[in-house]
Amino acid sequence: MVDLLDPYILLVHQGMVEDVFLQDMQTRGVEVTRSSPFVKYRNHGSGIALDVFSRSSMTGKERLWQTKYLVGCDGAHSQVRKSIPEIKAEGSSSEAIWGVLDGVIETDFPDLWSKVVVYSEEAGNVLCIPRERNMTRLYIELRPESDAPMDKARANQEFVMERARQIMAPYSLSWKSVEWFGIYQIGQRVANRFTDEARRVFIAGDASHTHSPKAAQGMNTSMHDSFNLAWKLNLAVRGLAKPCLMETYEHERRKIAQDLINFDYEHANAFHDGDAKALARNFLTNVRFISGVGAEYGSNALNWTSEPSRGAKPGCLLPPARLTRYLDANPVDAQLDIPILGQFRTYFICKDVHRSKDFMESVCAHLSSQRSVLGRATTALEASYKDQAPAATESDSYIQPQRYVTASRVSTFCLVTSTSKANFEIADLPPVLQASKWTVYLDDVPSQDTRGQHCIDKWVGQVADDEVALLVVRPDGYVGAAKLWSSSKQSAAATSTWSDDYFGSFLIC
Repeated sequence: MVDLLDPYILLVHQGMVEDVFLQDMQTRGVEVTRSSPFVKYRNHGSGIALDVFSRSSMTGKERLWQTKYLVGCDGAHSQVRKSIPEIKAEGSSSEAIWGVLDGVIETDFPDLWSKVVVYSEEAGNVLCIPRERNMTRLYIELRPESDAPMDKARANQEFVMERARQIMAPYSLSWKSVEWFGIYQIGQRVANRFTDEARRVFIAGDASHTHSPKAAQGMNTSMHDSFNLAWKLNLAVRGLAKPCLMETYEHERRKIAQDLINFDYEHANAFHDGDAKALARNFLTNVRFISGVGAEYGSNALNWTSEPSRGAKPGCLLPPARLTRYLDANPVDAQLDIPILGQFRTYFICKDVHRSKDFMESVCAHLSSQRSVLGRATTALEASYKDQAPAATESDSYIQPQRYVTASRVSTFCLVTSTSKANFEIADLPPVLQASKWTVYLDDVPSQDTRGQHCIDKWVGQVADDEVALLVVRPDGYVGAAKLWSSSKQSAAATSTWSDDYFGSFLIC
């Protein structure tokens, strides 16, 4: 069983998710320019803005945009991808053609609301997926009636509806209304590169990988592409990213795209063959990947391999855990309590606050000083945010972002401890952690955990009273580095060097 906060499938129309993004952008003063497709770009060299050209579909007039970076999220036929020298989509298309219908259905089929596959040896397959507002999505295989390939031109809405009726027979099938209809041909491809040589032009989503749409992986994988890239671009545009940081986008996300194609190949074949056992077996084998938890990255500048640990492994998402927030005694989800502001999270994890105090004092003093990479990067990022601050929104009054960047905009500092609240005060902690009072947590609610475990046990395993684990979590929720230290003075110095080496491997400061 996959360890998740929400262990179920939630079916949501892609347009609903898009609407959330659009509304949030509007609150930040950003509008989407419609009907202006990308035409081409020109790169004049390092340090010079890219010239990006779009053309109005209404007037035909060309417009010039100047930007440091360009990201192509323009779909399977991406013009941005085609504009990058020596980049091409590699893979193949099947001859299978499918129709898709979203609408309100009338039928006597008893399992309509159960996410089922209906297989007909003669007519093909139908996948039924319940939707919002009493709708159902049907994926209908348009199997050719002879050895000749299916003529896509014949596949209008009525043709697809009739084919669905043939597959569903003897059950009746009709539509009270149709909200959306489409035709597609399965293409399983991955671009050979996700960026240009200068790492200023990138592709994401369907522009970089395509597959069959029946396992809810398209939008989910694409959003993870964009999230992976967005926080790195934030550091790059603010002048803090070494070239190797931008290299990690392709290194990480192309691997996931290839993993997706490997899964999808087996999935699409089992679906086409009507092999229920193979379909179920493939889902069971890949359930971690399908859920997103199994999208794991290899070692690079961001993901440092370390000694074996429990759940908090570099290159993997931080496992869910429950903690009590010290300041207000509220139980919280460790994954979700700290808002995403483009910052890392640095966790000090200890059993005994008092035995670990000298160690934490020494390490925190170094990390907050100008002697450290993190300290210098904090100063540089503070200056950048003064010049170009994120737009304030109404949601900030609920999130209270200032609580989490008091010590540093590069990283939120956190403490997770087994010491009871009655046995220490915030004032007992190093100044950095005193300033981070909203992220001091007590590991005392294992009964609320998804697995009934203490957070410390789940994340890092056995920690002695005289040991401290340091855990660095990336802005996208992936563990970057984790290491267990003894709480001696020598270990404190080594820990400070370890942190400098980690952040210094990809930050300019």
